[in-house]
Amino acid sequence: MTKATIKKVQDQHWSALEERGSIFGMRILFAVYRLVGRRILWLVLFPVFLYLYLVNKVARNASLKFLENALLDDSGQPKKVNFWHGLKHHCSFADSVFDKLDAWLGRISEKDIDYIDRNGIKELVEQKQGGIFIGSHLGNLEVCRALSTMKNDVVINVLVFTENAVKFNQLLEKVNNKVTVNLIQVGDIGPGLAVALKEKVEQGEAIVIVGDRTSISIGGRVIYTPFLGQKAPFAQGPFILAALLECPIYWIFCFKSKGRFKLIFEHVTDKLALPRKQRAEVLQDIVEKYAQRLSHYAVKYPYQWFNFYDFWQTDDKVSRIETNGENK
Repeated sequence: MTKATIKKVQDQHWSALEERGSIFGMRILFAVYRLVGRRILWLVLFPVFLYLYLVNKVARNASLKFLENALLDDSGQPKKVNFWHGLKHHCSFADSVFDKLDAWLGRISEKDIDYIDRNGIKELVEQKQGGIFIGSHLGNLEVCRALSTMKNDVVINVLVFTENAVKFNQLLEKVNNKVTVNLIQVGDIGPGLAVALKEKVEQGEAIVIVGDRTSISIGGRVIYTPFLGQKAPFAQGPFILAALLECPIYWIFCFKSKGRFKLIFEHVTDKLALPRKQRAEVLQDIVEKYAQRLSHYAVKYPYQWFNFYDFWQTDDKVSRIETNGENK
């Protein structure tokens, strides 16, 4: 594989796209938002969102491709997607950023949340038992992260894969000194990380990780499984980690509907075992279950899907950090 081909693969990967964001821009957004509020800022920023939608061909095409698979009419048939559906999708993402700001500024409270299947979580907290919560970029996990932080029910450790996520959290700490979420930046999930996280779980802490992003450092360590009718690559790492931690596993989702937030906990298993002989089959099964639930909610909340890249692209077996011995 040539260097040019490798670079093309890397540039199309979600991490290459996400790291292009500006933390300086987020600081300005925070300051202006606190000063003028959501409605006025929306009026000011809409031309910017429209411009970005028009010029960012990768994100626009990814949005339209996703909506072609997820957007259904009343009879369950795929809708014919057009320019305006994609624009609405991008505006929904912008609106979710404002919801994040509201959550961390304390403008969203428990009164704005509808909890689904919360009893199992209460038991974990009361028993001081840790667990792993596998989320996604469908919906807005930042809202439940913020609320959990304010209540200090349990220590939350969030695994992130990009430097921008860490910088964003540092920005939150300046805005709200109650931010106590531990962000752990990882390039790949290895034995050392698993040991450290297992200690945290044994102390009753929670581990949060998303299951809908492939590795930023090593390609090919994925499981292909149907998602909205087409096979998509899902990283093995989060699910292998869940097995190594030997703790309860939950899916977690947070959706916005009619001005309220629906926080969903779905118990998966009390412990995931990966026997050597059945390892591949068990991993395939757990990833398929995750993809099925992701598909289920993606159809219900299509405009709250915030992966703006080709989710179904092949995950190439090349290093995303080093190529031919040369650091990127």
